[in-house]
Amino acid sequence: MFGKDKALKLRVDTLIGKGSRIDGDLAFEGGLHLDGRVTGNVRGEGSTPATLSVSEQGQIDGSVAAQNVVLNGTVNGDIHAAVRVVLGARARVEGSVHYGQIEMALGAEIRGRLVPIGADAAPRLVEDSGAVTGRYTVTEAAG
Repeated sequence: MFGKDKALKLRVDTLIGKGSRIDGDLAFEGGLHLDGRVTGNVRGEGSTPATLSVSEQGQIDGSVAAQNVVLNGTVNGDIHAAVRVVLGARARVEGSVHYGQIEMALGAEIRGRLVPIGADAAPRLVEDSGAVTGRYTVTEAAG
């Protein structure tokens, strides 16, 4: 959708396997790939841009804050991505998505608000009365 020059490069510094479960908040630097489950908030920090990727098996029960989020699993909480959010076909979000740029595949689902933010902003809570609210499912356009 954004072209090859804007392709998101996934770097994995930390891997949480599908049999793993974390109860509590998680802070990370660089790239984190989640195949397991986190019950708590997930926050990217550090001097390099933080990227969180969540596979189909991955689930987060809490909010997410990172510069980039690539989701094909489930987030039950708000997502704050100052730069970019990529939602795969099996992505499910029960909460608001605050984003600099957003890309959604056919089948992705959001139950909450879509809130655009400036690309320069740090991941943070944004109050925007002009945000779009509702349930969104990307489906094939009728021809």
